[in-house]
Amino acid sequence: MFDHISIGVRDLAASGRFYDAVLQPLGYTRLYEGAHGLGYGRGRPQFWLDASPSPVPDNPKSGLHLCFEAGTRGAVDAFHAIALAQGGRDNGAPGLRPQYTPTYYAGFVFDPDGYRIEAVTFSVD
Repeated sequence: MFDHISIGVRDLAASGRFYDAVLQPLGYTRLYEGAHGLGYGRGRPQFWLDASPSPVPDNPKSGLHLCFEAGTRGAVDAFHAIALAQGGRDNGAPGLRPQYTPTYYAGFVFDPDGYRIEAVTFSVD
């Protein structure tokens, strides 16, 4: 459905370091770097960080969240651990969420700007 998505961030360099680290175990890399934005993906940029003086306000009740596909449960675990080590805040430890589907395995964090992000796999590894 979506070709790409962009989010505004206050500190592009700091957010770039965060996303470089947390997206690595999921197989996503920085594919574009410009003065006002960074692009991540596999093969082509599909997730963009744009420097912004007024990103979406940090509001955990806004309903906004981004979910990244992970290949394995180990990748979800690494995503979560790295996010916390990089200054993210916990929003749900990695684990099964059978209320969604029997194999829904995800970890949830807040990024440095307060965006709710998640990594999910349906793998049973």
